[in-house]
Amino acid sequence: MSRIETLEFVNGEGRERLYPSLRNSSYLVLSRRRQTFERWLSAVPGSSLRVLDVGGRIQPYRPLIAERLRQYVAVDLAESPLVTLRADACTLPFPENLFDLVFCTQVLEYVPEPAEAVREIHRVLKPGGVALFSFAAFYPRIADDDYWRFTSAGLSHRLRSFGRVEITPEGSSISGFFRASAVCLSIFARYTWMRALVGLTIVPVLNVSALLLEKIARTSNDQATGNYSVWAQK
Repeated sequence: MSRIETLEFVNGEGRERLYPSLRNSSYLVLSRRRQTFERWLSAVPGSSLRVLDVGGRIQPYRPLIAERLRQYVAVDLAESPLVTLRADACTLPFPENLFDLVFCTQVLEYVPEPAEAVREIHRVLKPGGVALFSFAAFYPRIADDDYWRFTSAGLSHRLRSFGRVEITPEGSSISGFFRASAVCLSIFARYTWMRALVGLTIVPVLNVSALLLEKIARTSNDQATGNYSVWAQK
């Protein structure tokens, strides 16, 4: 990594992902994901959960279950003060049937062989355990090692080893279009000051406009949804 990440920095990133501001170009999907995860986590039984976070560099969703933890283990290829150990999602260093809950959010698009990571997550979950995923769908490429985008049908196929799978779009095609536009504007703004100006002015307008249009249109079309949240139970 090109920078040393402090605990304050990664905690701040986690808070912004859990409670994004309107200046965040991914506000629409992040706020919808929090609402979905809150609903799903309320249905996960147990008050002493053993949790694995795959790609857990900043752990944004840990606060949603903070009062129900027995153990929280975070693995990532990148280092941060919150990572328990460096490990590849395709070769998790844990025995079978160990965890009650696994988080894996915005990770598998960066994994060359996502089927292997899914098999590993399934393997380390206890019978009846739950994995909460999020997957990029309609989103610009933002890194050289950005391999995949996912559709609902593709996710159903990829997660077919699980007993129960629920796939929920993180917003309609309206929010997907406006979110992609906000991200593209941030990409086109070459300089830090330009990105800051876009974030202060245009991005909040795009986010509010998408919310208003979704409310007016009341559409269920999700062909261009920006992201998917997924509940997968072993």
